[in-house]
Amino acid sequence: MAQPPATPRETAFFRFLEVEKNASPRTLTNYELGLRSFRDWAGERFHGWEQTTADDFGGYLFDLMKRDAARATIRVRFAALRSFFRFLVHRHGLAKSPVADVRLPKPERKLPVVLTLAQIDVLLGLPYQLPVERQSPAWLPHRDAAILELFYSAGLRLSELVALDVSDVDFISETARVLGKGRKERLLPVGGPALEALQHYRQAAGVSSGPLFISKLRRRATSRAIQQLLRKYLAHAGIPFNVTPHKLRHTFATHLLDNGADLRGVQALLGHASLSTTQIYTHVSRTRLRQAYDAAHPRAH
Repeated sequence: MAQPPATPRETAFFRFLEVEKNASPRTLTNYELGLRSFRDWAGERFHGWEQTTADDFGGYLFDLMKRDAARATIRVRFAALRSFFRFLVHRHGLAKSPVADVRLPKPERKLPVVLTLAQIDVLLGLPYQLPVERQSPAWLPHRDAAILELFYSAGLRLSELVALDVSDVDFISETARVLGKGRKERLLPVGGPALEALQHYRQAAGVSSGPLFISKLRRRATSRAIQQLLRKYLAHAGIPFNVTPHKLRHTFATHLLDNGADLRGVQALLGHASLSTTQIYTHVSRTRLRQAYDAAHPRAH
């Protein structure tokens, strides 16, 4: 069945998103789907966006929930609708958005997946255990080991690690200077094993200035290349889930809290603007503590 063409208001909205807001292709696709989904649901009852009411959107929400749509899907659909009606209010004189007061289900809060200490030990040891691929420089395992050690030691975001220069790591103060979200700089402690791995890598690769982590062609390593190297080691680690750079960041935070670190200290290390963002890791720590208790205490059950 052919989809009905976009209304003039929709076309103007999508142009506004693309040209003025520089929205990503993914956002445009999600927003087009959000508006089309409501129109498909309304069917012959749809007589134009200006004629829709809060009751229409309440019915649409109820139907989505009745069909067990994921909460994330519901929230994305309504994000599109709310953005569209804000556009109509500000640009086309609509008196009020009919979706402004529709109460949505709270987002599902999924606990981060973290590695155990044993899994971390296996993963960090792999660069020196696997044979070096043909035509790869001999220093590559040293680089990969340094990348994995630094991820776990400092809890970096992937973008932060990629952007590091040699001058950002101070071996005397044992710190790394990182530029995080919002161009906010923070100084992070770096552990002994990570510093040692960095020293071995820099000596083996002859890296004395410029980008800290380089590719085979001696250019700055890309985010995609680092994600690929993680997938490569994952295939040999026997870890039963996908390990991303962000999971190493989750693991860093959770292991700190497991061992008594202060929540605000972990917030500062992670570079979180809000403490509530960091608090999810306390739930992970409590869950792991309960599991350990249930497994070990003779009167846990």
